[in-house]
Amino acid sequence: MAALAYNMGKREINHYFSVRSAKVLALVAVLLLAACHLASRRYRGNDSCEYLLSSGRFLGEKVWQPHSCMMHKYKISEAKNCLVDKHIAFIGDSRIRQLFYSFVKIINPQFKEEGNKHENIPFEDKVASVKVDFLWHPEVNGSMKQCIKVWTEDSIAKPHVIVAGAATWSIKIHNGSNEALSQYKMNITSIAPLLEKLAKTSDVYWVLQDPVYEDLLSENRKMITNEKIDAYNEAAVSILNSSTRNSKSNVKMFSVSKLIAQETIMESLDGLHLPESSRETSAMILMNVYCNKILKPVDGSCCQPRPPLTLIQKLAACFFTLSIIGYLIFYIIHRNAHRKNKPCTDLESGEEKKNIINTPVSPLETLLQSFCKLGLIMAYFYMCDRANLFMKENKFYTHSSFFIPIIYILVLGVFYNENTKETKVLNREQTDEWKGWMQLVILIYHISGASTGAFEKIFSLWPLSKCFELKGNVYEWWFRWRLDRYVVFHGMLFAFIYLALQKRQVLSEGKGEPLFSNKISNFLLFISVVSFLTYSIWASSCKNKAECNELHPSVSVVQILAFILIRNIPGYARSVYSSFFAWFGKISLELFICQYHIWLAADTRGILVLIPGNPMLNIIVSTFIFVCVAHEISQITNDLAQIIIPKDNSSLLKRLACIAAFFCGLLILSSIQDKSRD
Repeated sequence: MAALAYNMGKREINHYFSVRSAKVLALVAVLLLAACHLASRRYRGNDSCEYLLSSGRFLGEKVWQPHSCMMHKYKISEAKNCLVDKHIAFIGDSRIRQLFYSFVKIINPQFKEEGNKHENIPFEDKVASVKVDFLWHPEVNGSMKQCIKVWTEDSIAKPHVIVAGAATWSIKIHNGSNEALSQYKMNITSIAPLLEKLAKTSDVYWVLQDPVYEDLLSENRKMITNEKIDAYNEAAVSILNSSTRNSKSNVKMFSVSKLIAQETIMESLDGLHLPESSRETSAMILMNVYCNKILKPVDGSCCQPRPPLTLIQKLAACFFTLSIIGYLIFYIIHRNAHRKNKPCTDLESGEEKKNIINTPVSPLETLLQSFCKLGLIMAYFYMCDRANLFMKENKFYTHSSFFIPIIYILVLGVFYNENTKETKVLNREQTDEWKGWMQLVILIYHISGASTGAFEKIFSLWPLSKCFELKGNVYEWWFRWRLDRYVVFHGMLFAFIYLALQKRQVLSEGKGEPLFSNKISNFLLFISVVSFLTYSIWASSCKNKAECNELHPSVSVVQILAFILIRNIPGYARSVYSSFFAWFGKISLELFICQYHIWLAADTRGILVLIPGNPMLNIIVSTFIFVCVAHEISQITNDLAQIIIPKDNSSLLKRLACIAAFFCGLLILSSIQDKSRD
């Protein structure tokens, strides 16, 4: 009864919701989401730097996620490379001094916070020619104005980056009086034109005041209330934003530190100064704002402009556009022919005459239809991966984000099971099932954040380098190859042993029969279970990823062979398979490739955000579209293979030569464009 109900239910679902209808729904979702994001960017602006400086949230305790973009964590070498021959000036009070220290520690982690706190503090890295200064000006007054005014003179070398801000000192020494606020407004009004003038040639940031934790403030700081701080911030924003009459102010507001402080000020030691982790986050934001457009890190999408269209992208767009036009022409012709051959009613008999002429679909029309679909999919790839239309965010790992989806797909995989068509070892249904669950685990591993010689000489040569390099480096290809470099030999050895045992009639591959005799089967099954568990414990307890990756190519065969024996020795296990996993296994290659472009971001370092503000709904929608696209690409590949690859050898060789010439042409064009850029 249960099996009958299951089959009836499945037929009922397929009647109302098929793969075709799912793809139509995915297409509608993409169009709606693209329109919404385009309208949002038109309305709110397309500058991710503004989002980086003004909004975001914490993922967990100390991981800051800017709104709509990814923030790169700069290493010492990267910071020095970006700031070479640069001068950065921090001017303000003790909070700006904290930000100065955290910024310098990105360049030199050994730099100590020592010396007189109420004096200027210099820092210089002579090797990288980086100069960072802190200038003690705790009040917005004539002294600060004079310091800034000097930089506006043409004969004086200006800092490349200026970070300024002050207010709490004024509140403290004037006991929070309204007169002090009025004086602050007058002083910042006089400084605003100077900052605006500097902002034409330098990057100028005004740091808004962070909130305080009033319960922890000492008695001589009790007058520094959050109400007063908000009043000073409102004054700074209104005056600096109105410093230019007809255009937007070039002075950038660094307001994101307020959001960071709201979450972390409770950890402050004195209620006024932020904990070190919060200061480090603000300093890293400053580094991203300035350096992302210079170094263009893969996982730092904030402040990066959209890359210009390459020559190959333009040619591809023209090709797919012509394919779409060609398909529409064929479709119109085919439809007109169908109308002409439509059955007509015999007026005397009152019956319809049957259509005698049947218009077949030509291979050219099928080819154009496939290219038309592929062109639309590639346009979606471009929107997600290159156009900066959709948002991208960093990943954050939690045990629940990894294990809950794993358990969920395991339950679905066990629930959707069917009998195999054959019971041989590693039959087609079983291998599809295997590829399916492995690919799903890899996808969950990537999206949850559970991850991060002669060979190089060969693959660094042109034209191989154009196929395997990433940003001029073949390391990624080399890394993937090293992890599984022995699998071909292991597979050949297993196939040889299997065929030898099959030839000697040692194997029993009938339905429900154990693969070997009972004693041998039980012994091998026991050894396999022990080996499987031992390897799993070793892999899960691995602490040094580099060492484990080095051992993996040699010892992974134990885990694989153990799984094969556990899955195939019992006859009942060999006779069933998971149709759920097998369905994904048939499109495993497409899923693996597409995840880098339309599901994840920055080469698996981030997540594509189609629906901001709702991570769970975003994962559901983006995954649904991702799977539909992968399935459609699989079907397009099969259709193109049947047309492009003929059965006779002579035609096959001619077409292979044409394809090789086509790709050689693309490589030459790509090389020409690379040289023109250099």
